[in-house]
Amino acid sequence: MSARIFLARGFFDLATCSAVRAGMNAGVVEPAEVLDDDIQTQGDVRRAESIDVDARILDKVERRLDEARGRIGEFFGVSLTGREGAGFLRYGPGGFYRPHRDRAVVGAWPRAALRRVTAVVFLNSGEFTGGLLRVGGEPIAPEAGMLAAFLAETVHEVTPVRGGVRDTVVDWYY
Repeated sequence: MSARIFLARGFFDLATCSAVRAGMNAGVVEPAEVLDDDIQTQGDVRRAESIDVDARILDKVERRLDEARGRIGEFFGVSLTGREGAGFLRYGPGGFYRPHRDRAVVGAWPRAALRRVTAVVFLNSGEFTGGLLRVGGEPIAPEAGMLAAFLAETVHEVTPVRGGVRDTVVDWYY
């Protein structure tokens, strides 16, 4: 059985994608973490960078994600009440995230249990190889500006990036 996936092509226009990526280039970079018994980096599970962007970029992205909440909730037949907050991820060559679920009961991050829908916005495409988002076994080819949303308990992964850099925005609707 395939996963239900909400796709919105052109969710961000290409100028917005470029502006967000420029904000990522100027941001503070840290290794992306994994929610397990606690929050930690695990290079054998996830190899990516989490980037803090300036408030102007963050606000623009979060307003757009808020605007989509009703449509996404309607697609999945759930009432979505809020979001966790946008994250900015960069997967360089060799970057990946093994199969996992985003909704979980984790003492170190109690809000993970509130996650209903995962949202991923692709910021680029054609500049890297690999890096597919696979949701419930179904591959989603990254397309600059496209939003993909799916139920947060669905097993998904990012396949290894073989070359170039893959940039995304992620968030979780409650």
